[in-house]
Amino acid sequence: MINSILSLFLTVVPSANNYDKVTATLTQIQQSNPGTSQVINIGTSDKGVPIYALQVGSGQVHSLIVATHHGNEYGSTAVALGVAENLAKNPIPGQTVFIVPVLNIAGYNSGNRYESGVNGSYDANRDYPGPCRTGKTFNLKSTKALADFLVEKDIQISATLHTFWPAVVYPWGISTRELSTPYDSKYIEIVKAATEESRYQIGNNTEVLYAADGTFEDYAYWKHGIWSLLFELGFSHNPDQTAIKNMVDVNIPGIRRFLTVSPQARVANHTFTGRCDARVMQRLWLE
Repeated sequence: MINSILSLFLTVVPSANNYDKVTATLTQIQQSNPGTSQVINIGTSDKGVPIYALQVGSGQVHSLIVATHHGNEYGSTAVALGVAENLAKNPIPGQTVFIVPVLNIAGYNSGNRYESGVNGSYDANRDYPGPCRTGKTFNLKSTKALADFLVEKDIQISATLHTFWPAVVYPWGISTRELSTPYDSKYIEIVKAATEESRYQIGNNTEVLYAADGTFEDYAYWKHGIWSLLFELGFSHNPDQTAIKNMVDVNIPGIRRFLTVSPQARVANHTFTGRCDARVMQRLWLE
């Protein structure tokens, strides 16, 4: 299925100026599919580098795929590029999908989880507001740009791509013991559809992985009622070419199906009414 993008795999291992190769790949996909795709700029990083995305399709439902909040998770970039090409060749009817292959550009170029901002380095996927998040948020221009983009494009469906634990999970993933949403049954249906090929573990974010406040996936659901999933891809932060190929193979159809089966309108009831419990986070440090 992915023979046409095997050349992309050579572009995704972090190195100096590697983001230039990613943007060149986006341009290549657009040039090969001029009627369905367009490279757009969603904002600028703290280093002054444009954050590029591929816009695919022209439907009224607006969806988002964003990879590499953590700069060292280059496998997620490979999957995002694979999804971008797949969708450009065969758009989902009725949808406009925006694919951001790298959000944390500085971290991606240096192989660093964190992103350097004006006032220091930050974990980009802890930089969003949330019901249990305390302290200053949006310390990075990249995270603020992505948050603004959700509003600008009226995103209804989103997936954030990470490595390295094979799982697809849904909210809540915050520091609370009250993890249920009114849409758990629908979310279970969606994550099952998204993992038919990968056979990844599925479930609630905190129960399957761990509690983390300030993440994009919870922010999108909590702030806007977006149907939001977290894809943890593969088995390593340092996948080789064979592992990357497998990650792309098994996740492209699942991500397409996620976009297709998700409801086409935001959820109505997305307020967190439970109680935050910092002991959930403390327990993780002890385990």
